[in-house]
Amino acid sequence: MMADLPGYLRNCLHTGKLALLAILVSGGIVLQILACALYNNWWPMLTIIMYVLLPMPLLFFAGSDGSSLLSESDNSWVNATKFLTGASAVGSIAIPAILKHAGVIGWGALAMELSSYFIFILAIMCYIRMDDNDDYSFL
Repeated sequence: MMADLPGYLRNCLHTGKLALLAILVSGGIVLQILACALYNNWWPMLTIIMYVLLPMPLLFFAGSDGSSLLSESDNSWVNATKFLTGASAVGSIAIPAILKHAGVIGWGALAMELSSYFIFILAIMCYIRMDDNDDYSFL
C-alpha cells in the first residue's frame, strides 16, 4: 500500500510518525514531572531509575539481534535479558504503588505516574511498529 504512494507523501507520513513518537515521549515526561510538581512531593521521581534501567539488559545482553527477544530461545543471555527487562517493567509500576500504599503520595500522583508509564509503553510499541517497516535504515 505504501509503495503505491508518491515519495513526497510517503516522507510526510514518516515525518508524522516521528512527530507522534516525539509527542508521546514528551507527554510521558510531562506527566512524570507533573505528578511530582502538582503535589509538591518529589518521591515519584524514583521511577526514573527504573526507566533508565529498563533498556540496559537489552543493550548489554541482547546485542544487535533484537528478534531473538520475541521468540523462544535456549540462550541463557537472552533469557536473562527477558527476566531483567520484565523485573524493571514491574518495578516501574511497583514503585508508585508502594509509595501510595505507604502514604507517601496521593491518588492523583499515582494516577499520573501510571499514566506516564503507559504512555511510555505506547511510545515504545509505536517505535517497534515503526521500526519494522521503516525506510530510515541504511542497511
